[in-house]
Parts: sequence; structure tokens; C-alpha cells
Amino acid sequence: MIDFITARAAGSRAKFASLLLGSLAGVMAVGAASAASPDSGVPTVVVKYSEQSLATDGGVNDLYRRITNAAKQVCPSTASIRDFSAVRQVEECRDQAVARAIRQIDNSRLAALYAIHSKNS
Repeated sequence: MIDFITARAAGSRAKFASLLLGSLAGVMAVGAASAASPDSGVPTVVVKYSEQSLATDGGVNDLYRRITNAAKQVCPSTASIRDFSAVRQVEECRDQAVARAIRQIDNSRLAALYAIHSKNS
């Protein structure tokens, strides 16, 4: 389903985050979200960020925006707006991708921004 990985780049303070996820059918075929790996054919988006960027409101807002855009890339909406079940699956996929990313980054400012946005949805 969804996996969000952070790793320190060699000789750099940059961090990389990958969002991995598949459709509900793909997840069921894999068996478990944790079983997905970059080689499993599951869509992946890498989001780069630095610890310094998380020290400012602008940096946190930018990272949150990039995480939500990455979730839209790995959970594309191809369903008709009239197919409520499919639309809901896409929304759930995106919500889970963003939530997992926020948990993996483990930054209080980013978590607070996420809490505000999730209450408004």
C-alpha cells in the first residue's frame, strides 16, 4: 500500500523520501503494505527535503504541499466523478500516503500543519 522512506544522502544534509503505494487491488496482490519494495513495480515518488527547511513555516508548508502532490502522483484519479466508490478509494489512498509520510518524517511542525489540514477535510 504505502511506504515512506527517509535516508540521509551520502555527504549531504538532504533527505529523500519515497512514497510507494498501489491501488487496493495491487495491495491485496502484494499481501501487505510492508511487503512493497522499490523493485515491486509499485509507483514511487521521491520527495527531497532538508532538516533546515523544517525550521521555518515556509519550509514546512512547502514540504507539505510537495507531499500532497506526490500522493496525487502515486494515487492518480482515473475514475469518473460518478463512480463514488472509486473516487473514495483514490481519496483514501492519498490520505494514507500523506499520513504515513508525516509519521515517517516525525517533525512536530509538519505534524501540526497536517492536523490542521486533516481536520478541514
